[in-house]
Amino acid sequence: MKKTLFIFIWLAALHPSVSRAQRNGSELLPAGRMSWPLMVSVQFHSLALPVGNIRPAFANPGLALGTEYRYNRRGNLLQSIQAGYYRNRYAGDGLFIVTQAGYRPHFGPVYADLKAGVGWNYTFHPNTTLVLKEGQWQPAGRTGKGLLMVPLGLSIGYNGPSLVAPFVGYQFFALAGYNPSVPVVPNQLLQVGAHIHFNY
Repeated sequence: MKKTLFIFIWLAALHPSVSRAQRNGSELLPAGRMSWPLMVSVQFHSLALPVGNIRPAFANPGLALGTEYRYNRRGNLLQSIQAGYYRNRYAGDGLFIVTQAGYRPHFGPVYADLKAGVGWNYTFHPNTTLVLKEGQWQPAGRTGKGLLMVPLGLSIGYNGPSLVAPFVGYQFFALAGYNPSVPVVPNQLLQVGAHIHFNY
């Protein structure tokens, strides 16, 4: 997965607009930049309470793609949309789409994000589910279940002279409606990626 992220960033660096920005690197790009960058990230998933044990997450990789819209010229109020997939052998794989409103203060070329939002997560069953029919256990025929997703995220990134802006992030999200005995399931994602801006 890390190689996939590297390839995305390397291809973006070959784009003419990125090359021009690097040649004119004596001036930093505006902190706000234009809307609709391509957001690419490798992510690692685990079932855990907020800021719980993160070590198991590295065994469960995934990939996410998205973009964002800036509400103001300063670029510190934004709305993002992201779709992604993560693999978790024991808890079940997940496929999600989420939108988050965010606040992004800037400290020179460094920025931080605080985001919250709502989304939908299709959680795949890690094993075949069975139902009792006519006295026998039979496959239920369902691969998973769609759940309400409520995420809260923090990240820090760097806006240098290049149009490729790397970031690292942490997302905690709750899944609602898992089953009657466990109505809410806590999850976390570690993300490493980049915003790729194109000078159209």
